[in-house]
Amino acid sequence: MISDKTYQQLVNTCDFRRQKESDECESLYSYAMDQEFGNIDQYNIYSPPCNNSDGSTSTRHSIRLPHHPHKVFRKLSGYDPCTEKHAEIYYNRPDVQKELHANVTKIPYKWTACSEVLNRNWNDTDVSVLPIYREMLASGLRIWVFSGDVDSVVPVTATRYSLAELKLATKIPWYPWYVKKQVGGWTEVYEGLTFATVRGAGHEVPLFKPRAALQLFKSFLKGDPLPKS
Repeated sequence: MISDKTYQQLVNTCDFRRQKESDECESLYSYAMDQEFGNIDQYNIYSPPCNNSDGSTSTRHSIRLPHHPHKVFRKLSGYDPCTEKHAEIYYNRPDVQKELHANVTKIPYKWTACSEVLNRNWNDTDVSVLPIYREMLASGLRIWVFSGDVDSVVPVTATRYSLAELKLATKIPWYPWYVKKQVGGWTEVYEGLTFATVRGAGHEVPLFKPRAALQLFKSFLKGDPLPKS
């Protein structure tokens, strides 16, 4: 979604192990997002963005059914890109906060789904979770890592690069897995870790592909590889 040139500049300029990036890196990042990325839903790059201030989306399909003379309008794919806006409106309602016994401080605050104040001041996070994975693998715990393949926030490519750093032996090579006779995604089984993609799923897999998510969960609990048919 961004140019090769901008990508290379980001790689050469940014030190992604730092909590706070340089001004040059921040400027490049802003350019990539503002000028090249486009107005899309970052959590599902193929869904329409939430554009309207009231939390409704103006992007709709117009379809004509055989026995209906008038157009029928429906939202794309059942996913509402304005879910976060709806939640913010709901949790900031005084009656809701009263029932939850929330926001009882002297200075009322606005509830947000993701706090920029916390994000910018969170300085004790680990650079990588890979050392934790190694500890879990050494303890004999089974690990399943899965990614929706249309999520740009935690993209499947980055997950694959990260897992490659573990240098795990492959038990079952890459293959497509199925749910209800349809390809649910692709998977590879390593020593102690299973990786799976979920085809057409965004950031929160069960929100986009509940049936595929259920199959993932069932296979994990059984300790079985994902079905090949």
